[in-house]
Amino acid sequence: MLHSRAALTALINDVLQKAGASPAQSAPTALALVAAEASGLPSHGLSRVPMYVAHLKAGRVMGNAVPFIANQRASAVLIDAANGFAFPACRLAVDEAITRARATGIAIAAITNSHHSGMSSYHLDAVADAGMVGIACSNSPAAMPAAGGKRPIFGTNPIAAIFPRSGARPLSIDLSLSEVARGKLMVAAKKGESIPLGWALDAEGQPTTDPQKGMQGSMLPMGGVKGAMLALIVELLVTTLTGAHFGAEADTFFEDEGNQPRLGQAFIVIDPGALAGTAVYAERIEALIAAMLVDEGVRLPGQRRFDLLARAEAAAGIEVPQATIDAIAALA
Repeated sequence: MLHSRAALTALINDVLQKAGASPAQSAPTALALVAAEASGLPSHGLSRVPMYVAHLKAGRVMGNAVPFIANQRASAVLIDAANGFAFPACRLAVDEAITRARATGIAIAAITNSHHSGMSSYHLDAVADAGMVGIACSNSPAAMPAAGGKRPIFGTNPIAAIFPRSGARPLSIDLSLSEVARGKLMVAAKKGESIPLGWALDAEGQPTTDPQKGMQGSMLPMGGVKGAMLALIVELLVTTLTGAHFGAEADTFFEDEGNQPRLGQAFIVIDPGALAGTAVYAERIEALIAAMLVDEGVRLPGQRRFDLLARAEAAAGIEVPQATIDAIAALA
């Protein structure tokens, strides 16, 4: 059944507020979850609403939190999410990074004391709209072992980048550093489906096709040792520079009870005009894209997401099972 983005956003907003979130916390969170659903990423969309409600009620998220600037210089700013939802803090961080990059050419806005930040590429759309290049990364509760280890210590630690284009959709790259996003295991478990071998290990470190056992065990890093090293880079960037929790210090998202995760995120924004110039940037990116598209079958990153968003608008809604809507409405 089709549901409009406005109606879904209003529903989630209402549910979150009734669970204890202020409008300033619930509104950007609802917008982000619906955008993820419309983008074809249900693991970061409406399926997260019950988890968010449970975390509000258990005190893992502070519903009245107000993110604030904790430290700053001309090209750097630290945002404290105050243990609220990540989305209001991410909005503030991205706005600050864009403003500062306009003035200085490059800026980093990092976040501490944060929560699940959803679809990383979503936060960067505003960067591309401003004509700038953006990079985003976040850590998450421990789900992957270090290279050569078995014990989960890093999160799936997503990373995203966006590159604007003149008169065309930007290139939008978004990936978790595990073989797949951990949310896919959550969705498979809810549907009673199995997962492919190579996605996860059980608690004993053995390969598994059972998503429930995978969530209790660990995710496998993308590309083996290389993926684990990239996860380490993200972990260091968003914790040592911000004071945020390591993934191993944050209790799993998939339990109602637990600590406030206090995770970290970071956004780097670059103004092409501060380097070779916007004209050179525009020519170079189009030259590379043209070379890529010579081969049949090449799909530019992010285009499927933009296609799905456009389709949702054209169809005046997003296809969501009524059972999902009923389950969310019941939370109110």
